[in-house]
Amino acid sequence: MSNPIYQEMGNMPMGNMGQMLQEFNRFRQSFQGDPKAEVDRLLQSGKMSQAQLNQLQAMAQQLQAVLTCR
Repeated sequence: MSNPIYQEMGNMPMGNMGQMLQEFNRFRQSFQGDPKAEVDRLLQSGKMSQAQLNQLQAMAQQLQAVLTCR
């Protein structure tokens, strides 16, 4: 089974990848508060399910692996 992140990145022009990283960095710089507390709040409110959190964590780990392979 192929990795959907690698597939998407393979189809993404590098300019788009750079734009995505810039947008993430803007979000990261503007985010205030405790990320863990925010995730807990989303889980408790039902705005995010445990399955969604698990999927996002897996995607983040895959992306981190891609970004650290230089």
